[in-house]
Order: sequence, then C-alpha cells, then structure tokens
Amino acid sequence: MKNRALLIIDIQNDYFPGGKMELAGAEPAANNAKKALEYFRKNNLPVIHIKHIAVNEGAEFFLPDTSGAEIHSSVSPKNDEKIIIKHFPNSFRGTDLLEYLQKKRIKHLVITGMMTDVCVDSTVRAAFDLGFKNTVIENATATRDRVLNGQVIKAAEVQSSFLAGMSALGNLYAEIVSDVGSF
Repeated sequence: MKNRALLIIDIQNDYFPGGKMELAGAEPAANNAKKALEYFRKNNLPVIHIKHIAVNEGAEFFLPDTSGAEIHSSVSPKNDEKIIIKHFPNSFRGTDLLEYLQKKRIKHLVITGMMTDVCVDSTVRAAFDLGFKNTVIENATATRDRVLNGQVIKAAEVQSSFLAGMSALGNLYAEIVSDVGSF
C-alpha cells in the first residue's frame, strides 16, 4: 500500500436526491466510497477530497457558497485530510494536486467519485498521462442518463462504457476493481 492515496472526486450534495444534478446510484456509490475512506484512514494512508466549485457562466449546480456544493456527509473530510478545490472536470487542471502528490511521493491513485464519465474519466486519463498508476473502484462511482442524438443512454450503460474504456488495452488508464478489498 506504500505510495498510494485515495482520491474522492466530487461526492457533493447536488448529486444526491433533492440536489440540482441527481445521479443514478449516488447513495450506494457514496457508501462504497465511504468504505474505501475508512480503509485508508484505518491504515494511515493519504486521502484527498476533490471539491468542484462551478464558476463558469450558466452553471446550475455546485455553485459557490451553496449547500449543494458541500462534500456529502458520507465522506466528510477530517481536519488533516487534503481538500482540493477545482473548477474543471480534470482534477489536476488549475489545482495543486500534482505538486501535492509529488511532495507525498504518491505513485498510485485509488479513485472514487462522481460523475464517472466526466470528472472521474478526465482525472484518470490525466493521471495516467502524468505517470500515475490508477485503480478505480467501480461501485464507488456514479453517473446519470445521457442523451445523444435524441436517444437516451441509461446511466448503467454510460457507467459500463466509460469504465470499460478506462480499462481497455490491458488496463491502460486504470485497473477497475469491484470493491475496497480488491486493490
């Protein structure tokens, strides 16, 4: 487990029932992310919380100074855990995430979060490009239905497709595991 850190990406209130951008399976995904968080805490391993704050014109969720933008209570950070604020899907863009990981000599990221096909995917691919080994806990991620050319693509299909893409070519971008004990 040496040189590993847990990345919890955007598990924020707006993605849950009653939020402004509800995801399919947000609660089970958050509960599984909580299990990973508990494991990392128990083993004194680094935990990094990524929090998206929308600053782009026309944004409808994760707005500054709203309860929807707050990290969900299931994965609330402790005082000694790093919180990184981002404004783009890629958790490295415009943040100090890379410098923090380098300072801590982290080489392997265990990734949970939301949305699988946006912020999780872009962060995983960027991390690969920066030389990190990645593991994604599939049941600790979530997304929502998408529409393409008038056709609804169900969240489960989007989820499976993006995870398959991350693990294509022999786990090129990330190894996909089914639960906390698999990494």
